[in-house]
Amino acid sequence: MSNPSVPALEAPQPQRHIMRRDEVELKTGFKRAHIYNLMKEGKFPRAKRIGLRAVGWDSLEIEHWIAERLSQQE
Repeated sequence: MSNPSVPALEAPQPQRHIMRRDEVELKTGFKRAHIYNLMKEGKFPRAKRIGLRAVGWDSLEIEHWIAERLSQQE
């Protein structure tokens, strides 16, 4: 029996932040060369320039990309 006054439990939304390459490598298990090859092929989220010599990835784009890969395997 469900109680309409009690909200359903939802999965917590990840905090959006800029991921640097080392964090992307840890999250995906891929090394730098593979990440950049996938980006070049259009199969991985593009890095965004965040400084003169620095790039980063949107954490929500990375999380979405991982979720898509996992759902394809089911």
